[in-house]
Amino acid sequence: MATDSTLAVPELSGIEIHGVTRGAFIMRGALAAGAVYGASTVGPFVTRALAQGGDVEIVNFALTLEYLETDFYEQAIKLGLSNDVMTLAKQIGNHEQQHVDALTATAKQLGGTPAKKPMFTFPIKDEKSFLKLAQVLEDTGVSAYNGAGPAIKSKEVLAAAGSIVQIEARHAALIRSLNGAQPAPDAFDKTLGTSEVLSAVKPFIKA
Repeated sequence: MATDSTLAVPELSGIEIHGVTRGAFIMRGALAAGAVYGASTVGPFVTRALAQGGDVEIVNFALTLEYLETDFYEQAIKLGLSNDVMTLAKQIGNHEQQHVDALTATAKQLGGTPAKKPMFTFPIKDEKSFLKLAQVLEDTGVSAYNGAGPAIKSKEVLAAAGSIVQIEARHAALIRSLNGAQPAPDAFDKTLGTSEVLSAVKPFIKA
C-alpha cells in the first residue's frame, strides 16, 4: 500500500467520507484513485464503477460529489479567509448547493430516491490548505463528471451533467489562478487505464 509520502495527492487521502450508500463507496474509490495517481485518473475509475448502473445511480454519484463539495466550502468559510477568497468560497459553495438541489430533483424525476448526504472531514486548517485542497477537489470533480458521462443514457441527464461540469471547470480555473497555477496547463487530461487505477486504489477502499 502506498504511504502519504508516495501519493501523488496526499490531501485526497486525508478526506474522510462516512456513509454506506453506493455513491459514497464509489466516491471513496474515486478519491483514492486521485490520491494515488492524480485527479485526471478519477475518470477511468468512475467509468468502470458506473458501467453497470443506470442513470439514477449516476445521478446519485454526482449528487454525492456535490454534497462533498458543498460541505467543503461550508467548512472553509469558517476558517477566517481573506476577503477575496471568502467571497469566492461563498460563491462557489452557492453554486454547489444549486447543483445538489438540481441533482436531487433529477433523481426524483427519474423515479429514484436521492442519495443521503454522508458526513465529511477535510484536512484544512487555514487559507493556504483550503486553496490547495480546493484546487485538487475541483480538478477531481471535473474528472469524475467526465468519467460518468459515457455511461449516461438519457440525453436530458447528459445535458444537465454537461452544464454542471462546465461550471466545475471554471471553478477549477479560478482556484488555480488564486494559487498562482496555470488555469489549463494541458490540452487534454492524462489518464491511466482502468485496470491500473483499480489495482492501485483497492487497498484504500473501505466500506
